[in-house]
Amino acid sequence: MAPVTVSSSGIGVAHLPNQRHKIVTNRGAKFTVMVCGESGVGKTTFINTLFTTSIKSYKNPAKRHEKQLDRTVEIEITKAELEEQMFKVKLNVIDTPGFGDYVNNYDSWLPVVEFIDDQHENYMRQEQQPSRQGVIDMRVHACLYFIRPNGHGLKPLDIEIMKRLGSRVNLIPVIAKADTLTPNDLAQFKQRILETIEAQNIRVYSCPIESDEEDVTTRNKDIMSAMPFSIIGSTQQVNTPDGRQVLGRQYSWGVAEVENEDHCDFKKLRNLLIRNHMLDLISTTEEIHYENYRQQQMASRKFGEPKVKKYENPKHREKEDLLRKQFTEQVKAEENRFRQWEQQLVSERDRLNKDLEDQHARIKALEAELEQIYHLQSRGTLRR
Repeated sequence: MAPVTVSSSGIGVAHLPNQRHKIVTNRGAKFTVMVCGESGVGKTTFINTLFTTSIKSYKNPAKRHEKQLDRTVEIEITKAELEEQMFKVKLNVIDTPGFGDYVNNYDSWLPVVEFIDDQHENYMRQEQQPSRQGVIDMRVHACLYFIRPNGHGLKPLDIEIMKRLGSRVNLIPVIAKADTLTPNDLAQFKQRILETIEAQNIRVYSCPIESDEEDVTTRNKDIMSAMPFSIIGSTQQVNTPDGRQVLGRQYSWGVAEVENEDHCDFKKLRNLLIRNHMLDLISTTEEIHYENYRQQQMASRKFGEPKVKKYENPKHREKEDLLRKQFTEQVKAEENRFRQWEQQLVSERDRLNKDLEDQHARIKALEAELEQIYHLQSRGTLRR
């Protein structure tokens, strides 16, 4: 269709972006971010640093010595409403169980993968209802995968989990506690991670680079060049040697500043998530990840047919296996006890039968003896 040129004065089509801005401002936005990774890498601290408020509560530090009490063992959902310049964002933070915490980490990613799929499933089923008012949308728009700064690269468990997450959600790799590595070690660590991501075909989020505005293109390239993002999380204000008060961590050698781009990529990651590409994260979730899920399910299921539940918490499965083993052992023990009891009954029956036979034999012998006595007595009477 050929475009129609309107008069120079216009009819108001150019005001559509302004209308859109008003609609978005009035409605606000819903944004769901998920944090994944090992326990103790600073996921909670980062979330509170990112949104400059204590959205998530910390675990009790007095109980650090007690196993599991300072770890997230189930998926936790924290909801908050942020407001800035009359614009509201309904924020959902999904904190996931730490990976690699157990000796057996087989399928430890299943709860997270199933949670992401379940949100797509719930939204799809709501779309199929006659009335779609008050739809609950908990689809994950960004998944931050925290990588422990070991300096060696991604572990096999990291690779396995990131592969599964990258096909379902906007995956953003993050190097936690970047202040524990020297700048050279951090640069080499980043390069190893990027090489592994490319070699393993792991899908990670990439924001739109090209733009009509040159400065926007430059900014986007600068943001993506920092992937994977190295971060320092801290909600404490510290004093720098030059007299400034900043968010950071105090060390004997100086201060590691959260928002200093020479120290970490926190500002770039915040710009990616909130200031520049939140809308793109939301739209790619809708148009790519949710649409892929919807098409796969529509191709393999009948309309309205429930999803086959594949979720199985590995920790619950271990407990179930243990209970099944205990039950089996208990059944075997009961069977052995029953067999022994049955053998005792058979032995007792045989003994009683033998006693009964002996008693019958004695009775017969007595009867024979009695009959003989009667016979002798009868003969004696006849002689008289």
